[in-house]
Amino acid sequence: MFYTTAAALAVALILFTWLGVRARLADGGLDDFVTARNSQGATALGLSFLASGMGGWILFAPPEVGALVGPLALAGYAVGAALPFIVFAACGPAIRRLLPRGRSIGEFAQACYGNAVRRYVSVISVLYMLCFLTAELTAIGAITSLLSTINGNLVVVGIAIATLIYTAWGGLRASLITDQWQAFLLIALLVMVGVVATQRLPEISIEHAANTPVGSALSVALTLVIAVTAANLFHQGYWQRLWSARDASALQRGAFLGGIITIAAVALVGSLGIAAAMSGTDLGSPPIPFFAMLAGAPAWLTIPALVLALTLVASSVDTLQNALASLAVTEKAGMSLTSARWLTVLLMIPVVLVALQGISVLRLFLIADLLCATAVIPVLMGLWQRMSTIAAVGGGLAGLLGAILPGWISAGSLSAGLHAASFPGAIPTLAPFLGALVCSAVVSVLLALVASRRPS
Repeated sequence: MFYTTAAALAVALILFTWLGVRARLADGGLDDFVTARNSQGATALGLSFLASGMGGWILFAPPEVGALVGPLALAGYAVGAALPFIVFAACGPAIRRLLPRGRSIGEFAQACYGNAVRRYVSVISVLYMLCFLTAELTAIGAITSLLSTINGNLVVVGIAIATLIYTAWGGLRASLITDQWQAFLLIALLVMVGVVATQRLPEISIEHAANTPVGSALSVALTLVIAVTAANLFHQGYWQRLWSARDASALQRGAFLGGIITIAAVALVGSLGIAAAMSGTDLGSPPIPFFAMLAGAPAWLTIPALVLALTLVASSVDTLQNALASLAVTEKAGMSLTSARWLTVLLMIPVVLVALQGISVLRLFLIADLLCATAVIPVLMGLWQRMSTIAAVGGGLAGLLGAILPGWISAGSLSAGLHAASFPGAIPTLAPFLGALVCSAVVSVLLALVASRRPS
């Protein structure tokens, strides 16, 4: 079984590498490397949005939320995962008109507010993507060790090297091509694993269902919607796809397609967690419903489950690698294509080193999500003609204050507010996110209304 599993994982990685290397445009320059400008149709974009947004997290978080909190919170998670695509469908055409030769979220921020805001936005984007990348590689190491006797660190290094080969060589086009194949593969494997595993569960009973009060479930759902949406709007990989679309229509249709399939995928995986909980299956400590469900499944099912996990992680890792390199290229004028490729490799070294430690990055992830929530509304309001740099900076600062204000008010001290906003115990809570959004939005609008109209 060991050699069969190892061979299956190796074949999958070799296939992805081959597809990615073949995707490189022979005469493509640096711009094509980071944007594949105006080249993608709606279907290709939809599948790419799906694959790049999915990751190893989908096997952990949605099943746990469904099993422990219930379907209402799971619905919030599914909507939160898809909502960034809907935002891009709504705002993307306007952003393309404003910046027809744009390449990054940083350039959009600069066009609206100037260089200082651009640097701040770029730092937030890099922080979030590094957390995402580290979490994905950490997850595949843990999943491999959980489901097989293969050393998880070998798979971490294997995915890092394989994805680096084709993203450093083929750029965004490599990620887009592999995304399409990975999207079909992950849907097929997800359905197969889910169907076979649920058939082996004990009898499902309503007595074992999550009994979370509606108010608490709604709070969790809203927290997840805000956190996931705000963070993913700083995902440079999604911004790259905004300019890779053939035209505005292809972008809108592709974003809606990716969003709809993402909702279905998250709902499906989360429902498996609900089924595992309602069957009375021991979910483990900490609870991992998806993998607890596999404990009663046939031994052969671990191979497609591992290939599924590898596909999920590879599809998000290659997107993040190229996204980090593209953001660096746009921040440093005059960087050559060769330098961009080497930068892609160098950025992965610290990420892999941290991922090999196997530590939890959930708390850091939540902090990065909250940081994104403090700035997301001022950044997107750049499309409003009344917005100004002062309004955006003031809104961002107000968002930072709003994030710590709920804890500060409830506990009576600034230190308590800071502690609450750092998510002790790595538990997501609504108040910091809501405070960040409300304060940043209110202050941005007020300052914009009293400031002079921004020059067009």
